[in-house]
Amino acid sequence: MFELCRIHLSVLFLMSALSYLSPAQAQTDGDQKSCLQGFLETGADSLTLGEMRARCMREPVAEKPVEAALDKRLTAERTAASQPFSILAHKPNYILGAAYNQRGWDSSLVQQLDPDYLNDDVEIQFQFSFKVPLAIDLFDGRMDIFTAYTNRSFWQAYNGDNSAPFRETNHEPEVWVQFRNDWEIWGLTNRLNAFGLVHQSNGRAELLSRSWNRMYANFVFAREGFALSVKPWIWLDRNDKNSDNPDIDDYLGHGEVRAAWDHNGHVLSTMVRNQLESGFERGAVELGWSFPILDYPYLKGYVQYFYGYGESLIDYDRRVNRLGIGISITDWLD
Repeated sequence: MFELCRIHLSVLFLMSALSYLSPAQAQTDGDQKSCLQGFLETGADSLTLGEMRARCMREPVAEKPVEAALDKRLTAERTAASQPFSILAHKPNYILGAAYNQRGWDSSLVQQLDPDYLNDDVEIQFQFSFKVPLAIDLFDGRMDIFTAYTNRSFWQAYNGDNSAPFRETNHEPEVWVQFRNDWEIWGLTNRLNAFGLVHQSNGRAELLSRSWNRMYANFVFAREGFALSVKPWIWLDRNDKNSDNPDIDDYLGHGEVRAAWDHNGHVLSTMVRNQLESGFERGAVELGWSFPILDYPYLKGYVQYFYGYGESLIDYDRRVNRLGIGISITDWLD
């Protein structure tokens, strides 16, 4: 009888202990499931399911991967690109309702055609940029092919004395092949490498014509909310004696570096181009800040500052000191 009572007491004690332990165990199981889900969404393609389980079993919470802001965008793009007839955002899409150039936009070229023409110092600038997948998930899911078009317009909307003309419009079609990657260097992960061809022109003739063709590479790195792009290029028609802009690479250089940082919906970005090559005399710097507008999910406020050369093709060899404010539809990360 005594033994039977002791067995019953032991069972009751064990059940009581399990009732306290089971929530923690459930929490651990939940952490491991979340960890596995994180690896499936953002982990390296080379990881096997066994390796994922081993990592999550070893340290279920600490090993939970942090999804980089760039990875979130790439995941969203891949989901959309898997559908037929997909059109995706490429470069940032924005409207600067007021863009003020402290140095004033040059009017001399147009004045050769219309002596009375003058540019206003304040204008509207906007950019829309989209891309279309031509083929995705080639070579075991590592390679994609895209084509894109970017339009950047400079509109003298407040220049009523001259019928509010478009001062300049730059067209930029391109095609490229990109490879997904997971190499790590200096604490950053090399997520994407692209190689492509791009044409850029303003679609005008004679005195106002500007155009050039380039071959480029683009190496993209990421870590949590930070993304870095290193983009060198080669001017393909540099030796063309009939070029409308024979010295454009003296001002736009042979590449650019961009960086973006996302924090709670605020995206800070910067671009540096041709500074070292030109001895800090003919380079350019662009700073951007997109920020939430209350809780509205579709648009963000946007401030952009540009200083240097190459803001537009028509003014590639003239220094600009411009500040603009407006709205952002898409930026580099969101």
